[in-house]
Amino acid sequence: MVRTASASAAAGPTLAVVAREAGVSVPTASKVVNGREDVAPETRRRVTEALDRLGYVRRPRSDAARAPRLVDLVVHALDDSWTGAVLRGVEEAAHDAGLEVVVSAAPDRCGAARPGRGRLDRLVARGSAGVLFGLTEPSASQYAWLEQQRVPFVMIDPVREPPPGVVSVGASNRQGGVAATEHLLGLGHERIAVLAGDTRTVCGAARVAGYRSALASAGIRHRPEYVRHAGFDERAARRHTLELLDLPEPPTAVFVCSDRMALGAYRALAERGLSVPAGMSVVGFDDLPEAGWASPTLTTVRQPLAEMAATALHSLLRLIDGHRPDSTRTELPTRLVERASTAGPPGVRASATGRGVSPSRAPAGPPR
Repeated sequence: MVRTASASAAAGPTLAVVAREAGVSVPTASKVVNGREDVAPETRRRVTEALDRLGYVRRPRSDAARAPRLVDLVVHALDDSWTGAVLRGVEEAAHDAGLEVVVSAAPDRCGAARPGRGRLDRLVARGSAGVLFGLTEPSASQYAWLEQQRVPFVMIDPVREPPPGVVSVGASNRQGGVAATEHLLGLGHERIAVLAGDTRTVCGAARVAGYRSALASAGIRHRPEYVRHAGFDERAARRHTLELLDLPEPPTAVFVCSDRMALGAYRALAERGLSVPAGMSVVGFDDLPEAGWASPTLTTVRQPLAEMAATALHSLLRLIDGHRPDSTRTELPTRLVERASTAGPPGVRASATGRGVSPSRAPAGPPR
């Protein structure tokens, strides 16, 4: 009897005990433990407090010790180039660390890709050591569930600003926006538009902020009609490019905040019989494979996606080992990759230094 009681005490309280403590049914307590969202906030609070107060510990599967060491990668989609680059970085880093990776896609819900209710429960059931989220946004209750279950996780290119203390890895999006705009300014453009993504997102807002900062530093007046919000959608980018072309004074260049949207801008220009860059210079962002496939090849800002993914995995491994980082946010540098989609505006030629020089300002004779 003593041994039985000791074993029971060591095992900790059952879910029934937690439910009784919180004044709820066992199924309701189970929903909170499993990260279900169909629980009232006050009920969730009572159950969570009871779990903490009683020291409830989720029991691993009996075969968890024999399972291979796994990490989960949850991405917004499986069929795009962004995911391919991230998966490459995670897989290479995981191979070096002796890990296996389980990849899944979160459905888009109300404009944000979020893991389903049972997805996080399944990853714990199979003994996953931690989770990487790529362009996905857990709900507030899922963040709380991960913390409660002590499941380490890291965000790759977070959609929105993560809660305090959440570790994330991204790119220097603002500086990338500065570099793209300064490149066009250096070619002599002053009428520069921007096709923004979703400015409610971390990267979308930062890229537009970089564009505006570069214009201000160059003393170029900000023109609100040159700022169009395409939501990272290729078809919307095409439509907004046509609108820019219909302005009384259309831009001579456009900074497009993703390579996929840049393809939409290409399509709009072709529909109007305009070539790139003679009709309009175009700069993208990401440096996905599509940038090299486009005709002409796309000048773009390279976002180091594979490196970001590998850095995120290394950060996750440190969390798994119980080490907290000095900083919760890591930003890797972006850089401009010049290709064939940019040139000086009509009437302006590029100088030897790359700055745009109008004919009236060009040197009178050959250099001495």
